[in-house]
Amino acid sequence: MIIYDLRCENSHRFEGWFHDRQAFTDQLSRQLITCPVCGSLRVEMAPSTVSIKGKSTRDASRPNSAPSPLEAMRMFHRYLDKNFDDVGARFAEVALSIHHGDEEPRNIKGTTTSSDEETLRQEGVHFLKIPVPKFDS
Repeated sequence: MIIYDLRCENSHRFEGWFHDRQAFTDQLSRQLITCPVCGSLRVEMAPSTVSIKGKSTRDASRPNSAPSPLEAMRMFHRYLDKNFDDVGARFAEVALSIHHGDEEPRNIKGTTTSSDEETLRQEGVHFLKIPVPKFDS
């Protein structure tokens, strides 16, 4: 399978997936490729960046594998602890104060009730609810 970056005559960019280059050429000549934005049949390949990494270009400081799910959760938890002010059960109160300009904007984390969340939504306060597990060590 080959993925080509394509562009129509109106400069809309999109991807096309083909079995091989011959399949692309065949479909193009039979006008089977259309722009998904404007429907134009005048389509061409667009220049794209290609990155090929070999051993000589690999960054030696990066690990060869992704962290385990447990380690990823621990990393996320450490990030939250370092970069967010824990306001506990006062989350909705503090979020509203920040939203109304009574407090300086900052990253906060805490807990809410369903009623708190409804109030925040009604006030137009954007928040993200993420369950964060507690770790023993």
